[in-house]
Amino acid sequence: MDLTNIQPAVLDHFTGDEFSPYRFFTADKWAEFRADTPLTLTEDEVRRLRSLNDPVDLDEVRRIYLSLSRLLSAHVESSQLLFEQRKRFLNLSDVAKTPFIIGIAGSVAVGKSTTARVLAELLARWPSSPKVDLVTTDGFLYPNEVLRQENLMDRKGFPESYDVGAVLRFLSEIKAGQNSVRAPRYSHLTYDVLPGEFITIDRPDILIFEGINVLQVRDLPADGKIVPFVSDFFDFSIYIDAAEADIHRWYVDRFMNLRQTAFRNPESFFHRFAAIRADAARAIAESLWQNINLKNLHQNILPTRPRADLILRKAANHRIEQVALRKL
Repeated sequence: MDLTNIQPAVLDHFTGDEFSPYRFFTADKWAEFRADTPLTLTEDEVRRLRSLNDPVDLDEVRRIYLSLSRLLSAHVESSQLLFEQRKRFLNLSDVAKTPFIIGIAGSVAVGKSTTARVLAELLARWPSSPKVDLVTTDGFLYPNEVLRQENLMDRKGFPESYDVGAVLRFLSEIKAGQNSVRAPRYSHLTYDVLPGEFITIDRPDILIFEGINVLQVRDLPADGKIVPFVSDFFDFSIYIDAAEADIHRWYVDRFMNLRQTAFRNPESFFHRFAAIRADAARAIAESLWQNINLKNLHQNILPTRPRADLILRKAANHRIEQVALRKL
């Protein structure tokens, strides 16, 4: 259908629920899909898993994450069934099952890390006891030394600050079922990649891959050559969403709280902000948001939201208020 000559008012109609590729659910309605999925986490475990300033609790796990765990279980089982059917179709006998990869995207300070950790724990506690690993894209950032040389420190987190080739090689090896695949480690204390340090991922049943730009695409070549995207390796993708004003507030609040905690460590990259006046620190946080993170959100992160299989929309209190699930 050619929409180029349709008036804007009519185009707005096509973005409504009737023509949306998603089904929308309130949090309460979504909670009903939990069915008999058991709650396998305790309140203490949830507190350990959540990030600073993210108030997710056991009730939020019941409302949102148990239904999501049940949905993902269905997707994993269907993927395994399709794999076996394709093996028979192609007469393959020596091909091992590949990991099911879940991508999690969204802005800084929106709660991606909490979602990833809670999901990883829930999935690992399925009755089948699958092996679940979690990797973030932070380790695939170029080292600060390289970013400084390329004048990219003020664009850290933008697509060009990542070694995309290394990301694609990592996911390709994971999807190929290779063992002992290494991912570089990152320190949020030093705000840098740890030289020579890696985590080893050894053929998990499920891999969660979390990062702000994991659903990013780029221009396609005119000659039709294959250009892989990171998301090409995903079996399911999740976008954590919230109003821009709320993300802004969460980011600044987190920065101010870190002044009283991690920034006080002399080894912290941001240690210099621990001793300055609160109003000066808040001004710095506002500048970082306006000049780096907000631009990245508008230019690179938010445009990828429609590519997700599931969108979790948060309210101002950080609790998920709406779930959008892509139609099949």
